[in-house]
Amino acid sequence: MDIATPLRPRLPSPVRDVVDPWLADRGVALRLKRDDLIHPLVPGNKWRKLTPNLRAAVERGHTRLLTFGGAYSNHIRAVAAAGAAYGLSTVGIIRGDELADAPRNWSLTRAEDHGMELAFVSRSAYRETLRGLSEDDTGTLRGLEERWGRAYVLPEGGTNVLAAHGAAQLVAELPDLGPGDVVCCAVGTGGTLAGIAAALPAGARAVGFAVLKGAEGYLDGEVAELHRRGWGRAFGNWHIDHGYHGGGYGRVPAELEAFAARFEERHGVRVERRYVAKMLWGVHGLAERGELPPGSRVTALITGPPDPKPEPEREGNGGGPGRAARGGG
Repeated sequence: MDIATPLRPRLPSPVRDVVDPWLADRGVALRLKRDDLIHPLVPGNKWRKLTPNLRAAVERGHTRLLTFGGAYSNHIRAVAAAGAAYGLSTVGIIRGDELADAPRNWSLTRAEDHGMELAFVSRSAYRETLRGLSEDDTGTLRGLEERWGRAYVLPEGGTNVLAAHGAAQLVAELPDLGPGDVVCCAVGTGGTLAGIAAALPAGARAVGFAVLKGAEGYLDGEVAELHRRGWGRAFGNWHIDHGYHGGGYGRVPAELEAFAARFEERHGVRVERRYVAKMLWGVHGLAERGELPPGSRVTALITGPPDPKPEPEREGNGGGPGRAARGGG
């Protein structure tokens, strides 16, 4: 199956050098890997992580995808769009049973427009289900199958070993990496960072910036576990910086908003706030602290575009962006 044909992605995604005087004064070069331009419906790391899983689902004879997310989950929208393109039915288990009877927000509306069936569950039931999946609880999988029929189950955020291998492929689109290169990305679930680190050549390193508050140790362990399961070894060329989450997922403090607005004005690139802005903010923080020595070149991965402005008549009260599920990284 040619997995790329129906959605016609733009690959390789563009790489753009950015002249940033503040970074240049510190001897740091910056370029942007524009994965947000891969596809308007399945952009960035969503495309890279979903593609190998879609292939596996079809090869195993599945006709339904089942996944998890919050009211504004990028992952939920991407799975709905990709499933529709490949003729697969889709089910989204949405965190928050109070949303079931509320007007749909723009994000859930888009998922339903692509044919996704939404099931709203309590936050406690959502956590229990995800815990069962992470522990390979056969009872959890059996319960999902009894309710929804046979389905290919994608975890929250779409991160698994296949997804990490999909993310690793972007490194081949950066053929001139070497000592002095640092590839940076936002980290929500760890799959993108795990793939990048595993594929880097000797001398290059990867830095991830956590978008979740209080994830020290946990996210680092997730990346290490993906390396163990997916590559059978550990990698020492990466780390996660936990200092730029802005107060938690979906939180955009005034300082971060001001930074993102200045970056947009200087460079003419619209910046998504929950993931990309935090990563770029972190890059500047590393340079300010001297952790990017002169001669460093940073490749910043733009994993997705900003949220579109919703049509007022379709905007509901299905939770604010701050309640979104982890959908990236």
